[in-house]
Amino acid sequence: MTVQKELSSTTFTSTINGQPRTSPTTAPVYNPATREIITEVPVTTAQQLDETVAAARAAFTGWAATPIEERQSIVSAIGDRLEELAEEFIALLIKEQGKPRAGAEWEVYGSVAWFREIAKQSLPEEVVTDDESRRVVTRYTPLGVVGAIVPWNFPILLAVWKIAPALVAGNTIIVKPSPFTPLCDLKLVEVLQDLLPPGVLSAVSGDDNLGKWMTNHPGIDKIAFTGSTETGKHVMRSAAGNLKRLTLELGGNDPAIVLPDVDPAKVAPQLFWAAFQNNAQFCNASKRLYIHEDVYDAVRDALVDYARTVKVGDGAEDDTQLGPIQNAPQFEKVQEYFADCKENGYAFALGGDIDESESGWFVPVTLVDNPPEDSRLVREEPFGPILPLLKWRDEDDVITRANDTPYGLGATVWGKDLEAVQRIGRQIAAGTVWLNEVHQYSPYQVFGGHKQSGLGAENSLHGLAEYTNWQTITINKTEGAV
Repeated sequence: MTVQKELSSTTFTSTINGQPRTSPTTAPVYNPATREIITEVPVTTAQQLDETVAAARAAFTGWAATPIEERQSIVSAIGDRLEELAEEFIALLIKEQGKPRAGAEWEVYGSVAWFREIAKQSLPEEVVTDDESRRVVTRYTPLGVVGAIVPWNFPILLAVWKIAPALVAGNTIIVKPSPFTPLCDLKLVEVLQDLLPPGVLSAVSGDDNLGKWMTNHPGIDKIAFTGSTETGKHVMRSAAGNLKRLTLELGGNDPAIVLPDVDPAKVAPQLFWAAFQNNAQFCNASKRLYIHEDVYDAVRDALVDYARTVKVGDGAEDDTQLGPIQNAPQFEKVQEYFADCKENGYAFALGGDIDESESGWFVPVTLVDNPPEDSRLVREEPFGPILPLLKWRDEDDVITRANDTPYGLGATVWGKDLEAVQRIGRQIAAGTVWLNEVHQYSPYQVFGGHKQSGLGAENSLHGLAEYTNWQTITINKTEGAV
């Protein structure tokens, strides 16, 4: 095996049937900390997508027939390759996504761990019946060609959450990165080609048209999508044409409930990072902070004090803790929430003013002091560093308020009374409920949303099963049965 110690070049291409491909049209990729163009990437044509799908379908039969132990070994080796190139991927991720080094390290080395751990997973046959007369076995077979549509907030890790189980299960996969953060995913697929047969793992960059072509393409058997709920609905409609299998990890409006027995100074840093990790560009960020009225003022003030110690800046600078908003459309969306709060006269405990003279898409950490429950900031998902702090008194009431949303991705509950923490947590309608912790993920821990936060699951054997069809085989062993 050839060990690649460095990324081959600063040229970024699609990978189709194992080969680098350019396109007649290119699109710019920006550094969000400076708004400067980093490079240009191909805009894949419909014909090129057809070629990619055809190559993936041609490669599927051989890959599906490859013993699972060999597929697992290759996926583990993919993790090794990423680890060898970790420093270069960290630098590239900081440049195109904007996150600081600590966040980039967490994502890259987390991706290494995911490849290695998912490579250990399998779905053995289930023997339902096996007696003298009959044997009934349920087995898991690969789906075919998977289309992975990846978002811009965690472009490497959320690609890996799709690539690793798809390959282990015996599928071929086509990765479409976000047009805002295509560089790491394009380069990752490129540097893995010597580990895989041509066509097994491909990457195509493009605009919104490419996503629509993929979800509608008759040669793609499954779409694994991470993104907004509204876009997820479009994906679902488009995929209905050939009843594609779907995994949809969509938006969230995660509540955090703070009990009256917390130590404000101790809980404030935990609440801060629950809300503002990755500059709140996180589907599982705490987006509504419900604080019991007995400790509301103390927790609010402790949050303000802690937030003032956190540096917002270019992720390439060593002391930066929060980076910029990743792209111009999202920056404009976040600005709308600032404007709405001001127009309605909501009080700011911290922040509130965006400096338009900044070179990058920077937004100050902002805490809004007890806005109305029906405000846009509370009801919607800003996906930026502006957080509503809300008072509560009655336990049943705060549970009702926490659940009063079309979303159900995650939630947290914080308090010393573990009985109360667990009692409240079990009543929250969300796929993951963290109690006195947050953002703990594992390749062995199922992840998915309730309500309009998604469909299907990622990670664990539940997530691996999402890349398979079940098939039941029965045999009548009775002599003279036919």
